[in-house]
Amino acid sequence: MAGVSTNSRDFIVATKYKLIRKIGSGSFGDIYLAINITNGEEVAVKMESNKARHPQLLYESKVYKILQGGVGIPHIRWYGTEREYNVLVMDLLGPSLEDLFNFCSRRFTMKTVLMLADQMIGRIEYVHVKNFIHRDIKPDNFMMGIGRHCNKLFLIDFGLAKKYRDSRTRAHIPYREDKNLTGTARYASINAHLGIEQSRRDDMESLGYVLMYFNKGTLPWQGLKAATKKQKYEKISEKKMSTPVEVLCKGFPAEFAMYLNYCRGLRFDEAPDYMYLRQLFRILFRTLNHQYDYTFDWTMLKQKASQNTAAALALAGSGQGGAPSGTMPGQ
Repeated sequence: MAGVSTNSRDFIVATKYKLIRKIGSGSFGDIYLAINITNGEEVAVKMESNKARHPQLLYESKVYKILQGGVGIPHIRWYGTEREYNVLVMDLLGPSLEDLFNFCSRRFTMKTVLMLADQMIGRIEYVHVKNFIHRDIKPDNFMMGIGRHCNKLFLIDFGLAKKYRDSRTRAHIPYREDKNLTGTARYASINAHLGIEQSRRDDMESLGYVLMYFNKGTLPWQGLKAATKKQKYEKISEKKMSTPVEVLCKGFPAEFAMYLNYCRGLRFDEAPDYMYLRQLFRILFRTLNHQYDYTFDWTMLKQKASQNTAAALALAGSGQGGAPSGTMPGQ
């Protein structure tokens, strides 16, 4: 979608949210930083042209409404139409895990991976309890909060989410094949590649690939070259199926292979044992003598960066020059 065509500084949503600047692009629209002119609070505004071929912001707003109140689910302030746009106003969040991974030179320590795994499993479980599957689990769709929520992980982007069971009867959707791949090929489950209807097991398997991506820096099926998107997806699928879990997880604690083997072994309509999976990683965390103190890899880097900045500013103040070091992405 093209950015807001009018001067964004003059664009006011729901009579009180003034657009400041574009801060990102989702799969189906743009995201803006905005300010509530009545109280000065900063918010995020997701916008989609109401002429979009496949509008999905209304659907996403309905999913968010069902999920409201969950830990790590952004709070929705307003949904409606403004000029020629569908608009969703929500909490402003911090950087995504992909941003932070890049900030940390594309390596997370085991402590950070395990602290994240615990929160990520919890977020996915909550969505499943509310009768939805996410279907696009990836580092870009997990974001840290800001301010007093800066150690809390949020799950975002429910445009591809799907109801997998009836809220009242709990009847599960039927098993189907010949489905197109929904989501991001890099983290897609093997069954999603094979065209099988996704269910809870697929979100959990995708998370396993995200965790190994954080451990290793890359996955073996990244960077494959192909003439068309379809051929690329086929190559990714082939590489994923031909890489044994034990090879993928070689050099890392056995719990990661146990996690992936467990997820791949789940039946289509089977409920994952979320607590078993959390305990796998919690026990490993304790075995490695880590403290759950919310000191992530980027916490340390931010402290160093701010110390460097303070030192540089002190130097500048004494007339010795020196530029402040880089700041955090999304801050």
